[in-house]
Amino acid sequence: MALDGITIANIVKEMRDALLGGRIAKIAQPEADELLLTVKAPSGQRRLYISASASLPLVYLTDENKPSPFTAPNFCMLLRKHIANGRIVSITQPSLERIIVLGIEHLDELGDLCRKKLVIEIMGKHSNVIFCNEDDRIIDSIKHVPAQMSSVREVLPGRTYFIPDTMHKADPLTISESDFAALLRQKPSALSKALYTSLTGISPVVAEEICFLAGLDSALPPSELSDDLMTHLYRQFSLFLDQVREEDFHPAIYYRNNEPQEFASVPLTHLEGCARQEFDTISQVLSSYYAVKNRITRIRQKSADLRHIVQTALERNRKKYDLQARQLKDTDKRETYKVYGELLQTYGYQAEPEAKELEALNYYTNEMIRIPLDPTKTPLENAKRYFEKYNKMKRTYEALSHLIVETRDEISYLESVSNALDIARTEDDLAQVKEELTQSGYVRRKFTKKKEKFKSMPLHYISSDGYDMYVGKNNFQNEELTFSFASGNDWWFHAKKVPGSHVIVKSQGEDMPDRVFEEAGKLAAFYSKNNGSEKVEVDYVEKKHVKKVKGQKPGFVIYHTNYSLIADTDISMLKEVSESCS
Repeated sequence: MALDGITIANIVKEMRDALLGGRIAKIAQPEADELLLTVKAPSGQRRLYISASASLPLVYLTDENKPSPFTAPNFCMLLRKHIANGRIVSITQPSLERIIVLGIEHLDELGDLCRKKLVIEIMGKHSNVIFCNEDDRIIDSIKHVPAQMSSVREVLPGRTYFIPDTMHKADPLTISESDFAALLRQKPSALSKALYTSLTGISPVVAEEICFLAGLDSALPPSELSDDLMTHLYRQFSLFLDQVREEDFHPAIYYRNNEPQEFASVPLTHLEGCARQEFDTISQVLSSYYAVKNRITRIRQKSADLRHIVQTALERNRKKYDLQARQLKDTDKRETYKVYGELLQTYGYQAEPEAKELEALNYYTNEMIRIPLDPTKTPLENAKRYFEKYNKMKRTYEALSHLIVETRDEISYLESVSNALDIARTEDDLAQVKEELTQSGYVRRKFTKKKEKFKSMPLHYISSDGYDMYVGKNNFQNEELTFSFASGNDWWFHAKKVPGSHVIVKSQGEDMPDRVFEEAGKLAAFYSKNNGSEKVEVDYVEKKHVKKVKGQKPGFVIYHTNYSLIADTDISMLKEVSESCS
């Protein structure tokens, strides 16, 4: 989710509480499009991180410092000259725009009190940080925008700063009901799109929330709404915006399948099936959200080569399996050919010379059947031909029956590796999966004298009743958990008939409550190929009944006398402790 006007309003409130009245002690420019302001405020020293990156524009309070280049860029030097030791006297947001304006008082060269403005624009690829005097004359900006780049507004020293109104959006905080209805009805698009394209600072996800609160289909065109429904929509819209007017913010991140999906400063009730984690500040939300997003993105990028290897091997084996299945089906006629041969040996003398078929009694079923004949051959020669076909198909059947099981097992194995790549969290996890693929012959081993050591460990959760639950993130860890770490009376869980993690619950030699089984089942369902399904069948059994299959790849087991349960994949209530076995 991009930073919309509502999130910016929350950031502005937070900045006012933390920075207003503070003095700018340090100005750094770690990257070409970043600023880091250290402010000594009444509440203590704080840092304000500002990024005008086209791909990830951000602004939030942070405790972290970033190393600066040895030689400060020109824009940074300019800011130091003008506003170093300046006092922040105002922090405002025009309308509900994605813009923050810092009003800064400082002394000029003559010792006179002056005021400057630092305008932070968080507008996607058009994001910028613009330094102006009190008359809105641009002194400089972190990005220069000449007329060749934008016909709407130049951002250059000496130009007058203004907010471009290219979309002609209305202010959602002041719009009347009649203007609201008229503005929406002139839009031919869906209701949610009409909301976020007509009103400043409203993002698509907020527009969906407003439609949801009003009980209206977001895909409905606004022109189809009656006057009563439009009035109802406006009331819900106004109630929703009251949270912003009253600065009643509740910053949170919404997770689906343990991955952050959205963040918001106000509750998003339409995100059903998402786990909501509240934070004290919007800065914590932004820092956490993008840290997790960046980690997931980085791991996925680094696993791209391994995914390609696994996916290629999977496609090849699936094609092989389909071909073997068709060839195996073609051998279904072998017994028929055997019967034809036997019946021709018995009744062949009844065939007319050069006959194309023989009708005979099948003494196996006591029914009459027609046997096709080659008219150029004798009945005994036809019988011999059918026996040859039978023997050939029998050999093919026996070979394929063995091969198709091998191919099916290889597909299951590769799907388990694919699942391991999906749940990998660190580079050590990827290194362990790569080693597994190397041992299986899918990756060529590079010669090195150093023996690779893996720091990757299984996931560790604590159940609501205090029992330790461990989850293998790949086949090596599954093997280690089940056959080295778990004891005989511990409980073993696995999603039924699909690739997934082994889950071990340390029973402590006690009879565990039913809730522990339910929570362990959720873990087995979540860390399986069926993650995303509403319900997943999970097998569970005491570890002593789980056996390793000799000659099979790591992680493959057999078990008997098991129980089954149906679990969902919501593990938001479970506490993750660490990634280690103790």
